[in-house]
Amino acid sequence: MSSGSVFSRFSNFMFSKDFVKYVCSTHFWGPVSNFGIPIAAVMDTKKDPVLISGAMTGSLVVYSLVFMRYSMAITPRNYLLFGCHFVNECAQLVQGFRFVNYWYLNGDKKAESAPITK
Repeated sequence: MSSGSVFSRFSNFMFSKDFVKYVCSTHFWGPVSNFGIPIAAVMDTKKDPVLISGAMTGSLVVYSLVFMRYSMAITPRNYLLFGCHFVNECAQLVQGFRFVNYWYLNGDKKAESAPITK
């Protein structure tokens, strides 16, 4: 297969009526704009666990579970939305475990016994 045919097939796909219709729909832009939540959650895994809100993390876990189910229940299925909420679910579960470890499983005792450095 020559590179010209690969480029031609890719070009035909990118400018097809169906692809343009998809990119101009809420099935595409909804999940794309929603990806800010999981990106922020993944970035927050490096921050101090004292900053984690248990209530917000729990809410986001439930929110992502509901919308993962929703993305598979609608027609046509929205795999981009599912992927967005799957990443968010994983990141929020990590944050939830960090919260529980710090506040309820003596993670704070380790932090208190560590020397404070500036």
